[in-house]
Amino acid sequence: MIQSLKIYVALPVLDEYENLQRFISCYQNQTWSNKKLVVCVNQPDQWGEKETKKRICENNQESIKYLNGLHDIDIEVIDRSSKGQGWTTKKYGVGWARKVVMDRVSELAGPNDILISLDADTTFNPGYFESVFQTLNSNPDAVALAVPYHHKHTEDEEKDRAILHYEIYMRYYAINLWRISNPYAFTAVGSAIALPVRAYRAIGGITPHNSGEDFYFMQKLRKYGKILTYNPEKVYPAARYSDRVGFGTGPAMIKGSKGDWRSYPIYPYQLFDEIKATTDLFPNLFKQDISTPMDAFNQKKFGENNIWQALRTNFKTEEKFIKACYHKIDALRILQYLKWRNQDPVKTDEENLSTFMKQYYPKKWQALGMDNVPLDFEKSKILTLDLIRNLLAEIEAQYQQAHDSKKT
Repeated sequence: MIQSLKIYVALPVLDEYENLQRFISCYQNQTWSNKKLVVCVNQPDQWGEKETKKRICENNQESIKYLNGLHDIDIEVIDRSSKGQGWTTKKYGVGWARKVVMDRVSELAGPNDILISLDADTTFNPGYFESVFQTLNSNPDAVALAVPYHHKHTEDEEKDRAILHYEIYMRYYAINLWRISNPYAFTAVGSAIALPVRAYRAIGGITPHNSGEDFYFMQKLRKYGKILTYNPEKVYPAARYSDRVGFGTGPAMIKGSKGDWRSYPIYPYQLFDEIKATTDLFPNLFKQDISTPMDAFNQKKFGENNIWQALRTNFKTEEKFIKACYHKIDALRILQYLKWRNQDPVKTDEENLSTFMKQYYPKKWQALGMDNVPLDFEKSKILTLDLIRNLLAEIEAQYQQAHDSKKT
């Protein structure tokens, strides 16, 4: 096996001392030896003066001490936590920490080296880095890899119920994008991203956001080139409550544990069909104006009666026009459209999921016994939710493998 290329791991850290030893163990056990860990331990500088943040500040100092004491691995620790070193403006949070470590990797690495984004609460098997190398090396035209993920059980029923509900939401969403052949059919998870350093440089790096920096980063990469979505090794992010970002796994679990899933609904599958009906019209829209299911939304979102004319003016061939249309109706607009159309839901999440499965995977759904037992995210057994999650993961993996095997 050739290990001439170096793998750089970009790791943001805040209040993670209890997880770091397990993370470092996973890192040290990798079969891929040519690697370097770049860490940014971070917090706003003003937290040092707040009694309510004292514990986190102390936790970060323990993390810095522990990381600086690791002399048997190639590691660089960026201290944005100690007094006078923390964030001093409104520009702070995991998005900025991720940018700092990724930018540093870009400075250190060669263009063909690999950047892997991870989080300190994530575990991975010894062959993970090697698998990432093999996947990217076998697909030199790819600009990134959205690594498959799996949340393990916590032995806490409330947490398990919340994370399974959230993961079912994410996988259902991705499967429907796969089903309609949308180019944004991938799941952006900050601890499950890998890419060649040359691709990071080509798109101008990651743009920091207070929340969802991974989402915007992957969307940016997708507009640049092909994103792979299958890898034989997964990552295993922790299922835990967290309010450090505005949306994502941690906030979803907090809201979900209180019964509030409005931000993470199981959309009626017919709404995805409306998106497909629109994207299928892109070739015809190059020739003339045609009404689409998304017209009212586009007018409201973009403030224009006709968003297509400007694209026709600027992109003179059908191929370039279609590409521009997908850049216009991107992953963010798709999500916004679904939310806009689903403001007054007619059916429950359980009904929407069951309707979809009976329509597209009736035998698999029946095999789970779901035809006879009504689904209830709040009351169904954890085993039942786990079986549904695993079935969706299986369906998603089939789409991923089929997609990545294509040479286009």
